[in-house]
Amino acid sequence: MSEAGNSPARRTRSGKLRVHVMHKADAALWVVVGALVAVTVFAMVIMDYGKVNFFDACVAALGDFWEMMSTPGLAGHFTAEDVIVGLFESLALAALTTFIGAVIAFVFGLFAAVNLSNKAASNVIKILMSIFRAVPTILWVLVFSVAIGLGPEAAVAGLLFHSIAYLVKAYSEAFEEIDPGTLEALRASGARWWQIVFQAVIPAKTNELLSWTFIRFEINFVNAVAVGAVAGAGGIGYQLFLAGSFYLNLHEVGLIVYLCLAVAVVLEIIATQLRKRFIVQQ
Repeated sequence: MSEAGNSPARRTRSGKLRVHVMHKADAALWVVVGALVAVTVFAMVIMDYGKVNFFDACVAALGDFWEMMSTPGLAGHFTAEDVIVGLFESLALAALTTFIGAVIAFVFGLFAAVNLSNKAASNVIKILMSIFRAVPTILWVLVFSVAIGLGPEAAVAGLLFHSIAYLVKAYSEAFEEIDPGTLEALRASGARWWQIVFQAVIPAKTNELLSWTFIRFEINFVNAVAVGAVAGAGGIGYQLFLAGSFYLNLHEVGLIVYLCLAVAVVLEIIATQLRKRFIVQQ
């Protein structure tokens, strides 16, 4: 067939024709993106803006954002000590949630791994964890805020559900990657279940478990800041709420945002390095 008048066919280095086939997952992704764009445009068109001019409001919002990010500072509502203490309170909340969640998730992860448990128990745990992950963290926090009242307890309980569900999935998948031959050899030698866990599972997967746990700690810090005001847990999230919604001071909001970003960036860098070292290379 002549290719005259047509664009030249793409070829690989070996000379073979490069054929691109749209997979079902790619097609579904584009359909979802297209639907979201259409819904967004439709909502913006039919939204009642009242007496507010949309474009003027956008310009004003950009101006406020520039002022907030370009002139961060304290304005008398908080001291530097208050902000630092609030930052460490949020970090402590994230650390406590991660530690408790990791301990619980480790146990459930063992029973969720098919090679360490029976299929029925594994499926039940995985289904429950999928349901827990499907509910947003903020919704769990709101539920416990109503159930047990505002305070750090509601924040910890709400953050725990999503943390456990996340870590159970990560841990169980790590356990399922263990060499089946190692497990069979231990079973053939008469090793009990708990001996298999301590002699084969933990030594082989300690680094990977620590890496996943630290990644979850980084996520929990972001969530702790977000729910600081919602659950009445305090911390820098509550100070951010006061500065933005009560005092209406953009300078203090900017300072708090920069502090949160700095901590989040540091945690992200550490988590990425741990992931590359202990997960990607294995």
